[in-house]
Amino acid sequence: MEKKEKMPITDWDPEDRPREKLMEKGVRALSTAELIAILIGSGNKDETAVELSQSILDEANNSLNDLSKKSIEELMEFNGIGEAKAISIIAALELGRRRKSEEVVQKQRIKNSKDAYDWIYKRLADLSQEEFWIVTLNSANGIMDTKRISEGGLASTPVDMRRLFRPVLLQQAAAMMVFHNHPSGNCKPSPEDDQLTKKIKSAATQLDIRLLDHLIVSGNTYYSYADEGRL
Repeated sequence: MEKKEKMPITDWDPEDRPREKLMEKGVRALSTAELIAILIGSGNKDETAVELSQSILDEANNSLNDLSKKSIEELMEFNGIGEAKAISIIAALELGRRRKSEEVVQKQRIKNSKDAYDWIYKRLADLSQEEFWIVTLNSANGIMDTKRISEGGLASTPVDMRRLFRPVLLQQAAAMMVFHNHPSGNCKPSPEDDQLTKKIKSAATQLDIRLLDHLIVSGNTYYSYADEGRL
């Protein structure tokens, strides 16, 4: 079978060219692949920039969250993506993440699990390893401080109870919330998560400190022990 020859973007109908389409119809009219195509500018000998961009998205399960976890080296495995193009993609995704974090209303009080998630999201989003964080609060649930307690591997992170409660005691906090992420994309708690939560709850009770919640963050979703009635 004769191989179909690639048609350069410059030969496309003007309305189908990503840049021209953006100017004529606005940025929201473009697909994700078309937006990435604008970033990389050109494809390879077999694919247009849009086709190459779609190939990259296909490899990332058509998920920008998954794409944002790819390294420069992983992106450069695609034919037509050099270091400069890979860096452009990573930089654009980071700008998107920072915009999302800026859009979060910086609430000084945490009233529910959604407030807590919005506060911690920018610190846990897109991480490739697990991290454990604490937020200390005053008697009115006002945020006092936010600290990372530990970082680990892909599936777990160690939590030293003395290190966890040190900022709570030093700041004479009335309440606390703890957070960790699941890079796997599944925010369902593990038996180890349940055991750790019980241990933290028990220690907090002995110190007369309110443990308001333990959130497990995974991408754009989260699990709240408080919402599930497990605290």
